[in-house]
Amino acid sequence: MDLVKLSRISMKHLITLHVMLDTLSVTAAAERLCLSPSSVSKTLSQLRSNLGDDLFYRHGNKLVATPLARRLGPSVQQMIYDMEQLLSPDQFDPSSCETRFSLAMRESTFELLAAKLSANVLALAPNIRLDISTKDSVGFDGLIAGSLDFIILPHDLSQPPAPRNELVWKTLFQDEMVCLMNPDHSLAESGRGELSLDDYLSYGHIGITDGDLNIPFFEMQLAQLQCRRKISISLPDFGSAALMCHHSALLFTCSRRWAEMALQAKGLVNRALPFDYGEVAYSLVWHSAAMKDPAQRWLYEQILACSETA
Repeated sequence: MDLVKLSRISMKHLITLHVMLDTLSVTAAAERLCLSPSSVSKTLSQLRSNLGDDLFYRHGNKLVATPLARRLGPSVQQMIYDMEQLLSPDQFDPSSCETRFSLAMRESTFELLAAKLSANVLALAPNIRLDISTKDSVGFDGLIAGSLDFIILPHDLSQPPAPRNELVWKTLFQDEMVCLMNPDHSLAESGRGELSLDDYLSYGHIGITDGDLNIPFFEMQLAQLQCRRKISISLPDFGSAALMCHHSALLFTCSRRWAEMALQAKGLVNRALPFDYGEVAYSLVWHSAAMKDPAQRWLYEQILACSETA
């Protein structure tokens, strides 16, 4: 163990690296740490010298983390958690807390949980900052790197995501899937009866992109029936897919809870799916180290309480 070398790396260096991995901006990191950009740059320069790595390099007008910086991210986050646990009281007082929480959600989750959760959390902890981003902009890697506290998303219970040992999943509530369509669609005519598989496959479909999740169970079921739906367009969120339904004959397969609550889905007709689509749910995902922090445990409890009334 090289104690001399280790003594040259302080918690200041680790926290700066942690925040830089989150922001990828010296200016934003300085603002987060209440320091000047020159102070952050100086700390980074010291860390670069001690580690023998650039840590960040400029690509165009953006900063990019080096492989070593990305590899160090989870370990640095764990060290910061452990140090905070040593210095922080076991009890968390939301009324006086001035911390920052960071969450990511699929767009479909905003209508179901975001407004209610934000109102409840800010009523109990008026001095905190709550940053909510879309899951497409910050995915599971954000949890591992420490830039996110929690992700909330709909997903397929029958075909769960590839396991990652660092991440913990908890089902908030289950849901079912339906097929949305324009009210003037031929399949929406009254008296037509239940949607058949041939009906479902005879029209183009709108798909939702998500690189973190596996192929949905219902797609695999269709494949086993030697059937395949035609994806005419892929979109990043439920809202834009619903708007596309309003203006086309395309079909959109989505969560019933979202379809019944979302403004974008108002006026669309929803029909039960004509095949086994497995089990779907909205789940909460976090890094396994997060529950060591009393503040994050408190936010976790608020999310669970909010989901019970969703």
